Amino acid sequence: MDLKNYIEIVEDWPKPGIKFKDITPLMANGAAYKDATDKIVEFAKEKEIDIIVGPEARGFIIGCPVAYAMGIGFAPVRKEGKLPRETIKVQYGLEYGKDVLTIHKDAIKPGQRVLITDDLLATGGTMDATIQLVEQLGGVVAGLAFLVELTYLEGREKLEGYDILTLMEY
Repeated sequence: MDLKNYIEIVEDWPKPGIKFKDITPLMANGAAYKDATDKIVEFAKEKEIDIIVGPEARGFIIGCPVAYAMGIGFAPVRKEGKLPRETIKVQYGLEYGKDVLTIHKDAIKPGQRVLITDDLLATGGTMDATIQLVEQLGGVVAGLAFLVELTYLEGREKLEGYDILTLMEY
C-alpha cells in the first residue's frame, strides 16, 4: 500500500511557505492506518520491544495502536504540568524558544527495551528530548518509528546511532 496516497499536503499552513503533511486522511482510512501500524509493529517485534513511548499528541496516535497490537504498555511523554505524578523533565530548543517535556519517573524500568514513536521526524528536537528522558530512567532506546520524515530538515543526523524506521519520506 502506498501510504503517501493518504497524506494531504496543506500549502501555507501553519504559516506561509510551509507545506504541512496532514496525516488525518491516513488515520481516517482503516486499511491505511492498519497497514502503517502493522509495519511499525513488525519493526518493534524485530527489536524485541518491551514498551512504547510517544510524545504528545501525535506520538500517542502512532504508539498506542502499536502497543495494543503487541500486548505491551505505552508511556506518554507530555509537556510540563500535564502528568499528575512525580516526573523527570528535559528542556529542549524550539525554533523560537524553549519547551519542556516530562515523563513519569516510574514509566520505564531500567533495562527495558523502548520503541519511541511519533508522526513526523523533522529537526529531531522533540525526539532527542524524548530519548534523553527514556535514557535518564535507564531505558534502552531500541528503535524510533515515524510515519513521515522530512529529509531536507536533517533530523536523522541529530539521532545518529539510533535505529530509525520511517514509512514515508519527503
